[in-house]
Amino acid sequence: MADGLGFNGGITAAYGIGDMDRTLKWYQEVLGFELAFREDSVGWAEVTSPAQGVTIGFSPVEKVEVKGGPTLTFGVEDIEATRSTLESRGVEFDGDIVEYPGMVKLTTFYDPDGHKLMLFQALAGDGCG
Repeated sequence: MADGLGFNGGITAAYGIGDMDRTLKWYQEVLGFELAFREDSVGWAEVTSPAQGVTIGFSPVEKVEVKGGPTLTFGVEDIEATRSTLESRGVEFDGDIVEYPGMVKLTTFYDPDGHKLMLFQALAGDGCG
């Protein structure tokens, strides 16, 4: 990291969403994230992910735009088992699990507003996708 900037290891992704209640319920009940805080007076809520230091912030918008942008990709120990669990919770995936031998397995799904999310399972090395 660049010297003197004071980065602390945390990162928050911010998503525009259509319905705060629906979104928070989905991230908590389907993905197991925890509500960090919600402040309706300013139109903002955050959930903490299982990935240390990673939160997702939500703000209601009139029209949700999901074109382009980064894709949050969460590392898992067993991608097939995790995908099966999420499918049992009603999550629909975009195609099959893709494997790059000796590197990584990937699979794509979407939140209720259409934000693209992915899972990865590292197949070698230090666990990075």
